[in-house]
Amino acid sequence: MGRYLAGVASALLLVTAGFFLWSGLARREVGVPMPAAALAALAPAAAAKQGAFVAEPPEASEKTREQKRFDRYDRNRDGKVDRDEYLLSRHKAFAKLDTNGDGKLSFEEYSAKAIGKFDKADADRSGTLDAAEFATTRVQRKPRPKCPPAQQAVRPASDGDGGDEG
Repeated sequence: MGRYLAGVASALLLVTAGFFLWSGLARREVGVPMPAAALAALAPAAAAKQGAFVAEPPEASEKTREQKRFDRYDRNRDGKVDRDEYLLSRHKAFAKLDTNGDGKLSFEEYSAKAIGKFDKADADRSGTLDAAEFATTRVQRKPRPKCPPAQQAVRPASDGDGGDEG
């Protein structure tokens, strides 16, 4: 009987804790704080309330991502991307690899970075990599954060009691 009562009591505590957590999350205001200059333009009464929130995000610039990409390719600004403009970035990448400038890419030119990496890892100059030397060729990646940093909610400055209403 004692275990039954303990189970019921713990279930009630969990439900109560869940309710308080849910109601606490529901009270948070989500929005973008309006700049003071925009508040002053709206109305003098709104300017006094510096912590007002706006439900809509600010508008993006007029140029879309695709328009910006088009402008990067259109070098002569004639409103058209010709074949040479389109392939210019490929020409630059090819020129970096073509070290002798003959217009042809040999295997050595193509794999120069990998050959240099092998030569650097081959510490004993044996022409082969053992397990320890091979481990040095591993790609070093920057660690990614497990979660993005939390953005702190901006509370209205007019609240003197910590922002809770009710």
